Amino acid sequence: MGNSDSMTGNTADNTAANATGYAIGALERAGRVGVETVRDYQRRGLLPQPPKPARLAGAYRRYRVAAVARLRFIRRAQRLGFALDEIAELLQLADGTDRRWIRRIASARLARLEARIADMQRMADTLHHLIHACEDNGRAPHCPIVESITEPGDGR
Repeated sequence: MGNSDSMTGNTADNTAANATGYAIGALERAGRVGVETVRDYQRRGLLPQPPKPARLAGAYRRYRVAAVARLRFIRRAQRLGFALDEIAELLQLADGTDRRWIRRIASARLARLEARIADMQRMADTLHHLIHACEDNGRAPHCPIVESITEPGDGR
């Protein structure tokens, strides 16, 4: 993600910031995140904190327009399932020159997602089986669904 202001892809966002950049409220709106999220990302090193302004009445820190693109990158990466530590690595590699490492990060995320999908499919299969067992054994004294949940086991 370089420092280019054109990375936001939205000229309305660019005009929302004056020549000195965004105040935190305007940044949160343009980046579609809350102020606390902006501050959290700063604490984690995902978003640089702008320099303190001169001690003038009403002076606020101003964020560069590129901060909006960075916030949006973080949000899109989160929607793909990346954890914040993985996003931090991707941001460090954002120039794209180390594609092997980027692929390694993405492949590891994909493997974890596929494992979760397989776990969820097993859960769905179990629930299908239990629902049918509940229908087929309507005269049984105990419901197979409740019985399987009550039964001590491995929690699955």
